[in-house]
Amino acid sequence: MLSDGERQMKEIATSSTVVGALIVTMMFASAFTVPGGTNGDTGMPVFKSRKMFTVFIVSNSVSLFASTTSIVIFLGILTSRYAEDDFLKSLPTKLVMGLSTLFFSIASMMVAFVSAIIIMLEETRWIIILVVLLAAIPISSFAWMQFPLLVEISISTFGRGVFHNKVELW
Repeated sequence: MLSDGERQMKEIATSSTVVGALIVTMMFASAFTVPGGTNGDTGMPVFKSRKMFTVFIVSNSVSLFASTTSIVIFLGILTSRYAEDDFLKSLPTKLVMGLSTLFFSIASMMVAFVSAIIIMLEETRWIIILVVLLAAIPISSFAWMQFPLLVEISISTFGRGVFHNKVELW
């Protein structure tokens, strides 16, 4: 059972590291190839004064940093010693944190993408609405597929109190 747990943990961490690395690559590249390009004389972004450009830069940066954080966490899982005690707290905590930061990275990547589309096609409302709806698909599908795993790991690691707190009213 210990070797099966190690294998599953490594598979999840490996595939998540690949996804995280792809996101880091895309977000890094899009930070330097900004929507609308740059002014040839000054080198500054053409749309830097628009609010949506600020949304683009912030969400792009958040995605880059969250994805980098998830990669570091997943590398921590891959280089773990996989002792029995690690499966009780350390590895599940790392997995929850890694998947959470990866989800946050994917969500902010979609915000960056949508804001870039809004910057470039602000007169074409129907395309923007369509893109926003389509951008919700990867976010919701990742959440739908990974949330049950996060709940199961959280309950087994931290107890049911995480999701079923009974609060007494005054």
